[in-house]
Amino acid sequence: MNDQNLNYIRAKRRVEKEKGFYTHLIIYLMVNTILTFIKVWGDFNSWDSFVNEFLSIDVLSSWTIWGVFLILHFISFKYGTQWEERKIQEYMNEELFDDSK
Repeated sequence: MNDQNLNYIRAKRRVEKEKGFYTHLIIYLMVNTILTFIKVWGDFNSWDSFVNEFLSIDVLSSWTIWGVFLILHFISFKYGTQWEERKIQEYMNEELFDDSK
């Protein structure tokens, strides 16, 4: 396999990981917005009751917990690729070295 094909495969894998992150982000925003709307729906009597319900632990917990996993997903896609590239290069070098014996 030549370098151009290998570079294409790596680039394609990066694009797939980035696409996966953005899909995760869109689902996070959509689901949490819908859940927040459902949880807050009954408290439209006054602005204060709406704000109290909006800032309740019930609503904020889903945003926060899922948000932590979203941040971890971002870190793994953004910075995990560098680690993967180094490992791939290391294994390729080992195979080349072993084949030359």
